[in-house]
Amino acid sequence: MGEMTTIRAFDEEALFGAYVAKPSSEAKAAIIVIPEIFGVNPGIRQKCDSWAAAGYLAVAIDIFWRFAPGVELNPDVEAELQEAFGYFQTFADTKGSDSAVKDIKAAVQAIRRGELGTPAVQKVGCVGYCLGGRLAYMAATRTDVDASVGYYGVMIDTMLGESHAIANPLMLHIPTADHFVGPEAQAAMHAGLDSHPKVVLHDYVGLDHGFAAEMGNRRDEEGAKLADSRTVAFFSEHLG
Repeated sequence: MGEMTTIRAFDEEALFGAYVAKPSSEAKAAIIVIPEIFGVNPGIRQKCDSWAAAGYLAVAIDIFWRFAPGVELNPDVEAELQEAFGYFQTFADTKGSDSAVKDIKAAVQAIRRGELGTPAVQKVGCVGYCLGGRLAYMAATRTDVDASVGYYGVMIDTMLGESHAIANPLMLHIPTADHFVGPEAQAAMHAGLDSHPKVVLHDYVGLDHGFAAEMGNRRDEEGAKLADSRTVAFFSEHLG
C-alpha cells in the first residue's frame, strides 16, 4: 500500500528515508510511526498500512539514517537482534534521541506543508515503540505534535523532568513484566505522570516488551488488540 520517500532534515543539508502509506480518500489526520530499534521493517510498514486503511496518512521515519540508513531487522533472529542492540548503543552514544526529535519535527513540517506527495494535513499525531516509545514521549515534551502514544518506551523515567512541557495528549502503554523497563522505572513513571492532566497510562499485567509487535514471537494477541484499540480511540478523539 505504501512507498518509500525522503524527508529533508530539520536543520541539516540531508534527506532521510520514510515509508508513506496513503488513505484511499482525503486523510482525516496524519500519524507518524516511530519504529523500534529494528528499523522500518515489515511490521512497522504493516502498522502504517493499517493506519492508512483507517483513513490516516501514515509516515514511518528511519531513525537510524545517520549511521545505518535503510536497515531492516528481525527481532526473532538472534544475530539481527544483537545488530539492533549495537545500533541502539551508537544511537545513544551520539545523542541520537535529540537528533531523532528533530527528524520528527521535520516529518510534522513536511506533512503540514504537503511535501510528501499528498495534500497538506494539519492534525498530526505520533506513535512509537520501544526506543520509538521514548521518542513519542520526547515529541510530546519538545514538539507541537497534536497527540502522542508510546508503547513500552525505554528510559522515560529518566526524562520525567520534561513532563511540565507536555501540552497535548499523551498515552503510554506499560507492560508490567517488561525486562527492559523494570518495576522501579515503571513506578517512577506512574509517580511522575499519573497526575498530569494531559497524560494517561495503561498497565498490561504480566506482558513483556514488544507485546504489540505486528508479527513474530513477542506478540501477545489479546494484549496487542487491547492496546491498539485504546490507541485507535485515543487518536479518534484527539485527531479526528
